[in-house]
Amino acid sequence: MKKLMEARRALRRGAPDHGRAAARQQVEDAKRGLGERGPVWWADGSPDYNRMLVKNTPYAEWFASLAPLHQPPAR
Repeated sequence: MKKLMEARRALRRGAPDHGRAAARQQVEDAKRGLGERGPVWWADGSPDYNRMLVKNTPYAEWFASLAPLHQPPAR
């Protein structure tokens, strides 16, 4: 994250043309390192649990353990 922000600051400062290209490459490298670029995660073959009730997913037990934290306050 630090390298990404340093590269973005270099771009904002208006580095000379040759420095600008290097800063853009640093941004690209940092984003790839953070997983923001490269192979897409949604095509990895994992099941899609979007738009499903959590109780119908493998996360049901985990979510149930959090339930007391998410209850509205008693009136």
